[in-house]
Amino acid sequence: MDIYKQQSHNVWRTWLVMVVFLVVVIAIGFVFAEAFQSPIILYAAIAFALIMNFASYWYSDKIILAHYKAQPVSLESNPALYNTVENLAITAGIPTPKIYIIPDPAPNAFATGRNKEHAAVVVTAGLLDLLNQTELEGVIAHELSHVKNRDILLSTIVVVLVGFVSLLAHFFLQASFFGAFAGGRGRGSNNQIFILIGIVLAILSPIAVVLIQLAIARRREYLADASGALLTRYPEGLAAALEKIGGAARPMRDANEATAHLFIANPFGNVGKHISNLLSTHPPIAKRIAILRGEKQ
Repeated sequence: MDIYKQQSHNVWRTWLVMVVFLVVVIAIGFVFAEAFQSPIILYAAIAFALIMNFASYWYSDKIILAHYKAQPVSLESNPALYNTVENLAITAGIPTPKIYIIPDPAPNAFATGRNKEHAAVVVTAGLLDLLNQTELEGVIAHELSHVKNRDILLSTIVVVLVGFVSLLAHFFLQASFFGAFAGGRGRGSNNQIFILIGIVLAILSPIAVVLIQLAIARRREYLADASGALLTRYPEGLAAALEKIGGAARPMRDANEATAHLFIANPFGNVGKHISNLLSTHPPIAKRIAILRGEKQ
């Protein structure tokens, strides 16, 4: 699939994720409304699903930036970084995004926003300390590629929806066990069946959302690597940057499972010793480096 097709697909994937989220939440709400014989649960689920879809579209980037205590960068405060982003944005043919620095010593970066006119590129203080200019340009080009490839909205929305589905599932699980053990004796068999169905849905929904998150993250990283290399015309810059970032293997202080897929490298550091690569939000750095350098796999 070429870059232009991928850009188009990212648009409909965004709406698909939002629709699926809406359907899943309403389905869970319906099951629990039937289980507890309370229509208000369904109405509340519909209301929350609509509100979260709206909020994820308009405010998810602001929520993420606030979570990581990102500080805005201007031409006056950091001319080197500002000029690097501006020059590469001009080369990419997109508006210069807002620029932020996270005061964290772990080297990392991500892009967020709802479109190229409302985008932000974020780097950590550790990244600026670790990389030279050529390597920094490789990372910035990678992040600007996320903006140009139209996958920042999809990735940013997933952050809010993943977190909300997890919270909703936890709430319904607590309600299910309370209803089953505290008040279940007075309920009919149909109610008990709905409670069991609700428990299954509440358990499986976060797992399904995480699997979607993993699939989206891996595909977009490979595409952004390729697009970033084309932008700078120097793949070795990004390859060397990834090598340094992978070698640092330092976890971020405020690393969060819901936002992990946004970053250029896993914010939990070197997780290879703890979990399988199949469960990581990022493809193996060694494989990405090999592809950029044209090495045989």
